Amino acid sequence: MERTAPGKFADHQRKLVTRPRWLIDGNYASTLPIRLAAADTVIFLDLPATTCLLGIFHRRWRWRCGQHINDGVFDRITMSFVRYICGYRRTMRPKIKRLITEHGGHARLVTLTSRRQSAQFVRQLQAAKQVQS
Repeated sequence: MERTAPGKFADHQRKLVTRPRWLIDGNYASTLPIRLAAADTVIFLDLPATTCLLGIFHRRWRWRCGQHINDGVFDRITMSFVRYICGYRRTMRPKIKRLITEHGGHARLVTLTSRRQSAQFVRQLQAAKQVQS
């Protein structure tokens, strides 16, 4: 998979957030201020490392069993990736929270701390969409 140059990636982010509606996932801290400044809602998945690791290994297992859809996601588990996940709450989380405060203070912030909360939030969105239809 070819990586995008940082400047080109940031330019692409700037173009995306000018659209009337958009949804971007991932934290990519270097370009997070671009998205936060334009966002009306920020959903912060503040999940424990064990939940994230179990999800990764579950996804990997499904892929090995032929239940994976090739969606272009580079799915490789390395020790450095596992260390990143294990240390995320200690190292990256404070940085992300600071960026949210500095660049996304105007946006609605939804913090979800478990898979159960995440599923409940999605159900609420689906119910709200049905009411609007």
